[in-house]
Amino acid sequence: MAVIRTIGVLALWGVVVLAAPVVAEQANPAALAAAMQDAKATLEAGLKASEREGKPISAKFEIEDGQLQLSVYAAKGDGFVEVVVDPTTAAIVKTEKITGGDDLKAANIQTGSLATATQSLQSATEAAVKANAGFRAVSVVPDLKDGRSVAVVTLSQGTDFKTVTMPLR
Repeated sequence: MAVIRTIGVLALWGVVVLAAPVVAEQANPAALAAAMQDAKATLEAGLKASEREGKPISAKFEIEDGQLQLSVYAAKGDGFVEVVVDPTTAAIVKTEKITGGDDLKAANIQTGSLATATQSLQSATEAAVKANAGFRAVSVVPDLKDGRSVAVVTLSQGTDFKTVTMPLR
């Protein structure tokens, strides 16, 4: 039951924090867990790969058009891009400029949430995975807690999901 409640919160989190449309993994976390079994790339590797396109400001595995993908939002110059990373190789598949709508609103919020960060999302994600043996990172989104930047990292182990908060100091 706790996992179901957590997934419900994650679904809400995906809509409010990421401002993304409800996608398959939020409606069916078991489908995301099954798809991720074949993913050799880690969220951390996707964050690292996306650095060539800009500063990563969030990342998540998702099912898009029936296929698993790793999506990273990055700040680039005075704008934002979405970097799509292959979940098998961690190679960049495509990069699209974020120009408006909910995606642009989410990118602006995420950038603001990184205002006091002195640590990267990648290192915070690595620390979260290290502290939770057997789990792998599914998503990372910055937030503010008591005026300080934190990384909200969603982890999975099979079909069990949990969220941890890591300082970005």
